[in-house]
Amino acid sequence: MTDQAISPLRRRMIEDMSIRKFTSGTQHNYVRFVKEFSIFFGRSPDKAAFEDVRRYQLHLASRGVSPFTINAAVTALRFFFKVTLRRHDIADHIPFVSQPQKLPVILSPDEVARLLAAARGPKYKAALGVAYGAGLRASEIRMLKVTDIDSERMMIRVEQGKGRKDRYVMLSPHLLELLRTWWKVQRPRGYLFPGQNRINPLTLRQLDRACLEAARLARIDKRVTPHVLRHSFATHLLERKVDIRIIQALLGHAKLDTTAIYTRVATKTIQEVTSPLEHLIRKPGDIGNTEADKPVEQATPPKQPKPTNQTKPKNRSKLTKKTRARKQSKVRRRRKPPA
Repeated sequence: MTDQAISPLRRRMIEDMSIRKFTSGTQHNYVRFVKEFSIFFGRSPDKAAFEDVRRYQLHLASRGVSPFTINAAVTALRFFFKVTLRRHDIADHIPFVSQPQKLPVILSPDEVARLLAAARGPKYKAALGVAYGAGLRASEIRMLKVTDIDSERMMIRVEQGKGRKDRYVMLSPHLLELLRTWWKVQRPRGYLFPGQNRINPLTLRQLDRACLEAARLARIDKRVTPHVLRHSFATHLLERKVDIRIIQALLGHAKLDTTAIYTRVATKTIQEVTSPLEHLIRKPGDIGNTEADKPVEQATPPKQPKPTNQTKPKNRSKLTKKTRARKQSKVRRRRKPPA
């Protein structure tokens, strides 16, 4: 922040952010959001109550401000009231706005090849090649140094990436050739991709403009940014059956849920999944595997057990003759006259 005359309240907030090692960009945004709230409130922000913050949120929503910007303002106000003013009664009750979940834009391998071929000069070919070939963020690309390229181990060292974490990513042979081609042109000593004065690194705006220009020359209708190349890097690895935890380590994600979003855009993996409907509908000429597809066998009557002596039926014909003889003898006795 600048050393110009500022209020004690703002200075204390800047000191609180400096203690927590906030970046200069984060400090600038936090101060800007608190300043906009104080302008809306009309007085010093330390005099505000919860209803004043609530009215400010309604004001932002009525203006059609995006949920991302509203949540950024809420984060700054929460820090201001909770850390700087110790007003937990306000900070703990400022709600966030639910943001719509959008899928990232993904380029096909052919579109990536056309984009890199259309990039202007070896410098931007190498920079965009790092975005896709190693999955680095734009802020990580611009801060790369020549000493971060380890050609013997074929690795790139990302120093103090997002979240102030170091990590290693792979260095492919083709990407190494792009980097060597660029190094032979200007032979940078400090930053691998210096800016116009060769002392400071390349700006994010220059990298974005180079990416947009390459997409226009390659006739790609999608809105392409360096971060889109990072999304494409992760999606294409997932489609090649690379373990998602390895992709998480390469991207530098703290949570696996952040990496899992690429399972929703890996179209090749989705296309290879067989619908369960295909296992129900039998196509002509297919031999089924289920019990329902087995041929029905002809029903054969069960074999009757052989009769034993105990179960052997008596001869009905003999019984019938004896019975008739007995009946006839009885009839004769009745008809015979008495002596």
